[in-house]
Amino acid sequence: MILFRKVSGHRLFWPVFTLFALLALNAAFNPGFLQLRWRDGHLYGSLIDILNRAAPLVLVSLGMTMVIATRGIDISVGAVVAISAAIAALMVGGELTMVDGVKTVGSRFPMPLALAAALGVAALCGLWNGVLVAGVGMQPIIATLILMVAGRGVAQLLTGGQIITVYYSPYFYLGNGYLLGLPFSVFVAGAVVLALHLMLTRTALGLFVQAIGINPAAAHMAGVRQKRLTVAAYVFCGLCAGIAGLLISSNVKSADGNNAGLLMELDAILAVTLGGTLLTGGRFSLAGTVLGALIIQTLTSTIYSIGVPPEVNLLVKAAVVFVVMLLQSPEFRAMLRQWALRPAPGGAR
Repeated sequence: MILFRKVSGHRLFWPVFTLFALLALNAAFNPGFLQLRWRDGHLYGSLIDILNRAAPLVLVSLGMTMVIATRGIDISVGAVVAISAAIAALMVGGELTMVDGVKTVGSRFPMPLALAAALGVAALCGLWNGVLVAGVGMQPIIATLILMVAGRGVAQLLTGGQIITVYYSPYFYLGNGYLLGLPFSVFVAGAVVLALHLMLTRTALGLFVQAIGINPAAAHMAGVRQKRLTVAAYVFCGLCAGIAGLLISSNVKSADGNNAGLLMELDAILAVTLGGTLLTGGRFSLAGTVLGALIIQTLTSTIYSIGVPPEVNLLVKAAVVFVVMLLQSPEFRAMLRQWALRPAPGGAR
């Protein structure tokens, strides 16, 4: 019992437990859920699909983690996803040409230029949010709400309110390609996780971010460049959303300014909080964020696999998240222990 209390007190215990519980539930309803098959040079299976589809959410959630750790929030990431996808789709597109009598589809612009432009605009969106928050002094939710609304409009203007289809096959590799048997998007997300982890643990950046989140005034008095780090956190968040937009548009081979990244900011906030990061700033966990994103994606797959009606999907997701957040609360667990140890009415005195 004492050992269980120690283990359950770890910040990652309940996210890990929830993830394995969801996987077990899927396996119970679908006996082939955990099976992996090797075909055409790479792995197939439900677990691989979850990893592939979770990669964009992992990226957006990592950026959200850094923003929340500095006492901020960014509800514009869904719009930035749509903008990045729209720019890449418009620049890559696909033009049909005849080469030696053979129909060939080429890119409107060199693909590296298109990717750089999309990521550059996404970073500028993050810079805009950071300047409004750290420079102008706007409340983070208001500053990012502006871009949430305006950014969605920009994406719709770029696409003309239509779905822009991409025909250039090399672009599809980002969201549909495989490397060493695994989806390439998993390596993209893993590279960002590793780079961010090294920056936060091998340098003083992690301490600075925590200092800003815990006590901004004390951090300023200690010489921490709070405004610069806050702006950098929002730029990183915008950049992560831009990469996620590329993966999503590559996966579906199109860009939809109306629906791309829609409500993704809410899933990202849920993933961050499920992973144990405090919304009040300071304490954060990259591993917890990754687990939270995997929980959200696995939960989505579970809802569809067990045949839950589409109209109650959001209610089921909200209920599961609510229960997990209660279990993560030390106050709630202490209240349960007090209730369990309370003597029964009419018992011996």
